[in-house]
This record gives sequence, structure tokens and C-alpha cells, in this order.
Amino acid sequence: MKLRSMAAAALLACSGGAFAQSNVTLYGVADINVEYANHVGAVPTAANQFNRGPANDVYRMNSGGVSGSRWGLRGSEDLGGGLQALFVLESGFNVDSGTSQQSGRLFGRQAYVGVQKPGIGMVSLGRQYTSMFEALANFSPTAYATQYEPVVLQSGPNFREDNTVKYTGKFGPVTALAHWSFGTGLALPATVGIATPIGGNGEVPGQFRRDTAYGAAVAYQGGPFGVTAGYDQWNPTIGTSNGTAKKAVVGASYSIGPAKIMGGYRWGQNKNAADVVIQRDDFYWIGANYQVTSAIGLTLEYNYDDVKSLFGNTNVANPWQIAFVANYAFSKRTDVYLTTAYAKNAGLMMESLATVYANSLSLGNSYALGNGQSNMFGAAVGIRHKF
Repeated sequence: MKLRSMAAAALLACSGGAFAQSNVTLYGVADINVEYANHVGAVPTAANQFNRGPANDVYRMNSGGVSGSRWGLRGSEDLGGGLQALFVLESGFNVDSGTSQQSGRLFGRQAYVGVQKPGIGMVSLGRQYTSMFEALANFSPTAYATQYEPVVLQSGPNFREDNTVKYTGKFGPVTALAHWSFGTGLALPATVGIATPIGGNGEVPGQFRRDTAYGAAVAYQGGPFGVTAGYDQWNPTIGTSNGTAKKAVVGASYSIGPAKIMGGYRWGQNKNAADVVIQRDDFYWIGANYQVTSAIGLTLEYNYDDVKSLFGNTNVANPWQIAFVANYAFSKRTDVYLTTAYAKNAGLMMESLATVYANSLSLGNSYALGNGQSNMFGAAVGIRHKF
């Protein structure tokens, strides 16, 4: 009996030690607003014969203005010798309706597990952000604000990818990233320029390249100055074969007191399954953050896309957008905001055929221009709470 008691005590002690070396955190953001937008039409799909329909004003409640609403779990365990196991499970949801985002996935924003060691880096496996998207996070003035940021035009609709192996290394002021996806899991419906759906789950026997993707990026942040460069390629299913979507980017930032200026350039080229260029453009952005007081922050961002060719059309009117965000923080966890934008030759978020209307399809709210319109204005007032 005495030996059994001693063994049980030893087991409990060991278990307690193991639990003390691991942790799990619940976190999240709830962001909701009321929006007005004009000249709004329908996303052109086969269901409406690819007709955007008439332009209308819209008043609506949206989930996600300056941040996508989410909840998540993240944790780590010390494995000894500086090695750690870690995981992240992050679910996107709509506060206005209580439904899941990211095509109904339970953990559609992120879902991965990995190991890391200081001085070597982290290897993670699962649904993750692309290397280029992650590297640009600190070089986009509105920090990927959900409401009007033209993130699809900048980084591609595949900025989150399923079945991904990713490396992240942090070495002082330098961060290096690289990833490979065996199948991105992104599928977009047929549009005006392409008669078949784009993308899919990949991992098709005998078709290793289909729906794969890869990329790499490096970022430097030393003192007030920062710079980044990256490359991303997606090989989406088109018909029974695959095309390519390639992007290369550079960005820079500089902080001056309470202000931070940032901007960048992104080269893009998409080809169909016959290796014919269907889209070629140069995307530029510039903007600034200014912290007026500890509670008041202002952001201004300008985006411009120089469209060289789009589905054979070399005379496309170049879209541009200007966006403004004013934020007031009641505390570290709760703030209110005004976000507004004006887009020309595209809908808000620079939504058009060039983005395959991926923003609208993802958000469930159309930013497609109605027939006969060439501009759109939108404004929203909202509240965000972090937990």
C-alpha cells in the first residue's frame, strides 16, 4: 500500500510538471458596424447570367470593419532543450448573423500545428496565411482592415491556403518565411472571362501540380525603418488542367514620432491552362498612420492598379481607391471607429473582374458595381471588442 501511494504521488507530481510547461489561450475579436454604400450591383455569376444588374444604395449591418470577427485557441508546450510544440485554431464568424465565414469552415482563418526552436525557426502544418501576405501585414496602412482593404488585388484570393507546410524564422530584426501548399482548397465560381470555376481542393492522384501553391518572403524591421520583399504562386484548376497566378512584391515603411508612412509595389501575371496571359497588372499603394493621442488614431491609404491586360482587353480603365479610418479607443480592448472609402473604375475594395469578385463572395456582401456605374462610395460606423 505504501509503495502504491508513493507511485501515485510521483505520477501526480510528474503530471503537474508537464501541465506547468504547457498553456492554452482563448482569444478573439467581435467587430460589427452599420454601413452605407452606393452604386451597388450583384456579383455576376451563372445564376444571374453574369449580369451585375441595376445600381442601388444599400444600408446594412456588417461583421468586421477594421478586424475580421474571430475566436481562437492557441497553445504551446515546452518539449525541453528549447524545443516547443504549438498550435493555433482560429474561427471566423459573422457577428450580425452568428454564421461561420470562410465557406463555413469551423477553423477557416487558421488551423495548424508545429514545432519551433529559437535560432532555428518554426515549421507548421495546416491551413495558414501565405508567406507574402504575412510579410506585408506591417506594410499595409489599414492593416488588412476587413471593410475596404483591397487585399485580394494585393495578395491574391489565395492568401489563406489549406494543406500548407510553412517555415518561419526570426533572426533579430529579420523575419524569413517560405511555404508550400499541396492543395489550397480555394474554389471560385465561373466569371465573365473564364467559363469554368477556378481552383479546387487539389491533391488529385496523377496531377501533383493541380491547385498547389508556394511562396517566400523576407522582412526587415530595424528601428524606424522597415522593408520587405516576397513572391507568391498559385496553380489553380481551370477545366481539367491548371493555370498560374504569380505575384512579386516589395514594400517599405518609416516611422516619424507618432506617424508611420508605408507603401509598396506588387507585380502580377495570371495565365490560363493554355499558358496564355489573361491578366497582367502593376499594383501600388501608399499611406500613413497617425496617433493623434493615446486614444485617437487616424489612417489614410491610396491604392492604384495599372492594368496592362485583362482577358485580352488592353484598354481597361485603371481602378483606384482612397480610404480613411478614424479610431477612438475607450480601452485596450474596446474601440469605436469610422471607416470610409471611395473607389473609381471598380467597386469598394477595388472589386471587379480583376479580383474575380472574390472579396464579395467571401464577405457575403456585394461590392460589385451596378451596370452603367464607374465609382462607389461607402462609409461605416462600428464598434470592436477584443477578448
